[in-house]
Amino acid sequence: MPLRVAVLPGQVVVPVMTDRPSAFRGRTAPVPPGRRFLARALARPSLPAVVGLVLVVAFFAVRVPDLLTPFGLATVLDTAAVLGIGGVAVALLLIAGQFDLSVGVVAISSSLLTALLIGYAGWSTWPALAVSLLAALAVGVVNGVLVVNTGLPSFLVTLATFLILQGTSQAGAQAVAGSTRVSGLDQTPGWSSASALFDATVEIGNGRFSVSILWWLVLTALATWSLWRTRFGNAVFACGGARRVARELGVPVRRTTVTLFCLTAAAGWLLGTFALVRLGSVQAGGTVGILSGIDFIVIAVIGGCLLTGGYGSAIGAAVGALLYGVAREGITLADWDTRWFQALLGVLLLVALLANGEVRRRLKSRPRS
Repeated sequence: MPLRVAVLPGQVVVPVMTDRPSAFRGRTAPVPPGRRFLARALARPSLPAVVGLVLVVAFFAVRVPDLLTPFGLATVLDTAAVLGIGGVAVALLLIAGQFDLSVGVVAISSSLLTALLIGYAGWSTWPALAVSLLAALAVGVVNGVLVVNTGLPSFLVTLATFLILQGTSQAGAQAVAGSTRVSGLDQTPGWSSASALFDATVEIGNGRFSVSILWWLVLTALATWSLWRTRFGNAVFACGGARRVARELGVPVRRTTVTLFCLTAAAGWLLGTFALVRLGSVQAGGTVGILSGIDFIVIAVIGGCLLTGGYGSAIGAAVGALLYGVAREGITLADWDTRWFQALLGVLLLVALLANGEVRRRLKSRPRS
C-alpha cells in the first residue's frame, strides 16, 4: 500500500496509508499489466462496495425491472442521499479512528428545536434554523472535546450523547408543547425559501428526484477533494494511521478531531432539516426517514473504511449508501418480507468486514518507512 505524505511546517513528513498510487517508487521487477491493474483495484477502499453494488443492481434489475424506471431510481437515490450525507461525514471520522453514534439523534433533536422555536417561540424559519445549527455544532464540539481531553472511547462518549439527547428531546417537547409531535409549521415566514433549498424536486417521467440528491453529490465531492488535496485531509489520515506520531510531529490532532465531530453533527442537522421541511412536522423520539445510530457506520464500513482508522474514502461511503438504497428498494419492489433487508444488510456488512480485515492484514505485512 503506498504511503500518503503529510507535509508539515519545517519540512517534517508523516507517512500515512492511503488508497492512492504513489508518485515515487523504487526500482522493482517488471509486473505484468494485468497483475498491476488488479493490485491497484484491490488497494481501493471502495472496491467491495462497487462489486456489491454491481451484483445487487444486476440481481434486482432482472427480478424487478421497475427498479430501473424513473420512479425506482428516484426512490433509490433519495434513500441513498439521506444515508450518504451522514455516511460520508461518519466515514471521515472513521478514517481518523473515531466513531459517532449520535448523528441520527442530532437530526431529530435539531429539527425538534427548530420546530419549537417556530411553533411556540414565534420565530421565523431562518433564525430558527440558524440556532438549531449552532446547537448541533455545540454537540459536536462537546463530543470532540470530551474525546480528546479525557481519552475516553468515542463510541462510549457519543453513546452517552445519544441517550442524553434522546431523553432531553422527548421530555423537553412534552414539557413545552404538551406533546412529542410539533406540526403546522409551513405557514411560517421564510418557510417557502427554506423549502426551495431543502425540499425542491424535479419530475422526470414518473419519478420525483429530490434536491437532497444534489446535496449528497456536492458534499461527497467536497469531502473527496478535502481528503486528497488539502492539509486537513492529510491530518485526517494521520490521526487514524499514526495518531501518536502525528501529534509528536505537529499535526493538529485535537483540532482535527473536534472539527470532524462538528462535521458529523452538521450532517445530522442537515438531515433533520430535510425531514422537517419535507413533512412540515417532527416527532420527538421518532426517526428521520431510515436513520438510526448505527446505519451510518454500517454504510462507511461497507464503503471500505477500516474500524481501526487510517484507511477509507468518501466515495466508498457514497457507493455504500447507494448499495444500501438499491437493496432496500429492490426488496420493497419485489414485495418480499422487509426483514430480508436486514439479513441482506448483515451479509453485506460481514463481507465488508472480511474484506477490510484482508486489507488490514496486507497493510501490516508491508514495511513502513
